[in-house]
Amino acid sequence: MSERHAESVHVGSGAEPSGAPRSSNSSASRPRVPRRRWIALLGPAFVASIAYVDPGNVASNLSAGAEYGYLLVWVLVLANLMAVLVQYLSAKLAVVTGESLPDLLGARMRRGPRLLFWAQAEIVAAATDLAEVVGGAIALHILFGMPMLWGGVLVGVVSMVLLAVQNGRNPRRFEALVVGLLVVITIGFMSGLVVSPVDWGAASEGLIPRFQDSQSVLLAASMLGATVMPHAIYLHSALVRDRHGRPESRSETTTSRLLSATRWDVVLGLIIAGSVNIGMLLMAAASLPGVEGTDSIEGAAAAISEHLGPAVGLVFAVGLLASGLASTSVGCYAGSAIMKGLLHIRVPLLVRRAVTLIPALLVLGIGWDPTWSLVISQVVLSLGIPFAIIPLARYTADRGLMGRWTNPWVVRVLALVVAVAIVVLNVLLVVLTVMGEA
Repeated sequence: MSERHAESVHVGSGAEPSGAPRSSNSSASRPRVPRRRWIALLGPAFVASIAYVDPGNVASNLSAGAEYGYLLVWVLVLANLMAVLVQYLSAKLAVVTGESLPDLLGARMRRGPRLLFWAQAEIVAAATDLAEVVGGAIALHILFGMPMLWGGVLVGVVSMVLLAVQNGRNPRRFEALVVGLLVVITIGFMSGLVVSPVDWGAASEGLIPRFQDSQSVLLAASMLGATVMPHAIYLHSALVRDRHGRPESRSETTTSRLLSATRWDVVLGLIIAGSVNIGMLLMAAASLPGVEGTDSIEGAAAAISEHLGPAVGLVFAVGLLASGLASTSVGCYAGSAIMKGLLHIRVPLLVRRAVTLIPALLVLGIGWDPTWSLVISQVVLSLGIPFAIIPLARYTADRGLMGRWTNPWVVRVLALVVAVAIVVLNVLLVVLTVMGEA
C-alpha cells in the first residue's frame, strides 16, 4: 500500500497504520480527524433518524393534530430533545467501546435474562416493521390504487434491493441512499405546511405540557414511541461501531474528534426529523380539524388533497412511500444487530427481511384497520423504550467501561429524568388500557 493511500484510510476510518509510532512528536499523536473532514464522518445519525419519520409517526402526528389541534405540540418537542440525548449516548457508547448496545448486553447478561431481553426487543422490531410496511402499502394504494397486500409485498421487495446495497459491504452507499430518501420524506411531509394557515399563537400555547383526556394520553404515548424509538437506539450504536471500528486502533485525540463530529451528526439529523414531525402535527391542526376521515392516513391524504390541493396531496403520498421504503430497510438492519448481539447469531439481512415481512403481510391480508395498526404499533414501541434507555444510561455512566469518557453528572441526571419520565408515562398508558379507558 502506498504511503498516501495508507494515510487516506487512516484519516477516514480512525484506524492507525500498522507500526505507526506513538511518541508525542509523531504523526500518530496528532488529531486523526481534522475539522475539515468532519463532514465525511456525518451519516450514522441521519440513517438512524429515518426511524423518527416512519409511517407510524404519520399516523400518530396526523391523528393528534386533527383531533386535538395544537394541544400535544409539547410532546413532540420534548420527545425530540430526549431523542437527541439518547441517540448521542448510543453513538458515544459505540465510539468509546467499539461495541454496539446489543453487543454489550449480550456479553454481560446471563442466558435466561438475555433471551427474555431479546424476545422483547424482537417484539419491538416486529412492531416497527409492521408500521413501515403498512405505511408503504398505504402510500402505494393512495398513489396507484394498488391492493394493500400487493403493496406490502412490493415494499418488501424494494427494501430487499436497498438492503442488498448494505450486504455489498458499502455502508456509505447505503447511507447515501437512505439520506436521499430522507430528503424526499422531508419535502413530502413538510410541503403541506407551506400552504397551511398555522395559528402560531395557539401553537406556542401547545408547548405547555397538559392532557385533555385518556385518549390524548394514548396518543401522546404513541407519539413518544414514534419519536424516541428503541430500535433506533440499538441501530445507531451498531452503525457507529461499523463506521469507526475499534478504539484500540486510535488515539484519545481521535476519539475526542469523533465524539465532537458525532454530536453534530446527531443534532443535525434529529433537527430534521423533529421538524418534520412537528410540521405534520401543525399541518393537521391547521388544515384538518373537524374534517371527516382524518382518523386514517388514507382519509388524511384525501383531506390534504382536497383542502391544500392535489399537488400537495401527491407530494405527501410520495413522502409516505419513501418513508415506508427507507424505514423498513433501516428497521431490518436494526433487527439484525439485535439478533447478532443478543443471540450471537448472524442471519443474512435478506433472509431476515423475508421472514419479518410475514406478520405485516398477515395484517394487510386480514384487513385490519391499517392506520389503527400503525398507532398501536407505536404504543408497543413506547413500551420497549425503557428496556433500551436504562441499560444505555447505565453503561455510559460506567467509568470502568467508558474511562475518561464516562457521562458527567449533569448528563447522568438528564438520562435518569428521561428514563423515569418515559417509564411513568408507559405505566399510565398500561393502566388506562387495562381499565378500558384508552
